[in-house]
Amino acid sequence: MGTEHTYAEYDAELHELRARLTQMGEQVRAMLSQSLAGLKERDRRLADEAIAQDHIVNRLEIESDDLCLRIIACRQPVGSDLRFVATALKLVTDLERIGDLCVNICERIVELERPVDLEVGERLQEMGIHAGAMVDDALTAFLTRDAEKARSVLDADRPVDQAFAGLFEQLIDRMRANGAVVHDGVRLQCIAKLLERIGDHATNLAEMVIFMVEAKDVRHPGHLAA
Repeated sequence: MGTEHTYAEYDAELHELRARLTQMGEQVRAMLSQSLAGLKERDRRLADEAIAQDHIVNRLEIESDDLCLRIIACRQPVGSDLRFVATALKLVTDLERIGDLCVNICERIVELERPVDLEVGERLQEMGIHAGAMVDDALTAFLTRDAEKARSVLDADRPVDQAFAGLFEQLIDRMRANGAVVHDGVRLQCIAKLLERIGDHATNLAEMVIFMVEAKDVRHPGHLAA
C-alpha cells in the first residue's frame, strides 16, 4: 500500500506540473493576443491590461520551478520522466520570457505618437499571429509528446525572420525619407524585433520537445557536426 500510495502521489505531481505549464502557456498567449489587439487599436488600456497580467506568469514560473525541483529531489525520476521534468524546467523559462516580451511590446505601444500605418500594422499583426501559432503548436507538441509537430515549429520560424527583415528595412526607408516618423518608426522596429524573438522562443520550446520525446538534442546541429 505504501508503494502504491507513493506512485499515486508521483503521478499526481507530474499531472500538476503539466497543468501548471498549460496554464502558463495559456496566460502568455492571452498576453500576446491582447498586445496585438492593443497595437491594432492603439489602445493604451489593452496594453496596460496585458502588462498587469505579467505577475501571473512570474508566479507560475516560480511555482513550476519549485515543483520540478521537488520532483527531482524526492522522486528521482529516470528515463522519459526525467526528460519531461528537465524539459519543463526549461520550458517555464522560455514561457516567462515570452510574457516579458509581450510587456515590452505593450510599453512600445504606449510610446507611439501616431496611428500605425495600415500596411505596417498589417505586417506586424501577421508576424504576431504567426509567432503565436508557433507557440501554440510547440505547447501542443509538448502536451501530446508529438515530435513531428515540434519539427513543424522549427520550419515555421524562417517566415517570421524574413518578415522582420523586410519590415525593418521598410521602416528604415521611411525614416530616411521623413524625419517626422523617426520616433514611431524606431518603436515599430522594436515591436517587430520583439515578435521575432517570440518566434525564437517558440523554436526553443519545440527543440526541447524533440529532446523530451526522442532523447535527441537538435540544437546547433552544425556545431555538433563539427
